[in-house]
Amino acid sequence: MAKQFGLTARVSSDRPEVVRAVLDQLLGAGSVRRAGDEFELTAVMSGPSAKGLNRDLLSALRRAEKRTRLRSEWTGEDGTRYRFFDYVLKKTTPP
Repeated sequence: MAKQFGLTARVSSDRPEVVRAVLDQLLGAGSVRRAGDEFELTAVMSGPSAKGLNRDLLSALRRAEKRTRLRSEWTGEDGTRYRFFDYVLKKTTPP
């Protein structure tokens, strides 16, 4: 069963032009904004879990450029927040 998650994230990479193309393709109606050497993302995505969505997003980015870093926060429908650095869940905050 897919759930909706709000995404806010910062992405940095050694090849930002390659990463930008992947972000535009993956996020669709989401927002991608350049902020210095990083990209700031906001989007709503559907999937089974925040961990799965985070893994899928980072895996796609790293297929394009191996040295890509992702700092993300996913907010579930119930208000729970999941913070990740790359693939690692750093903090879960209940609503």
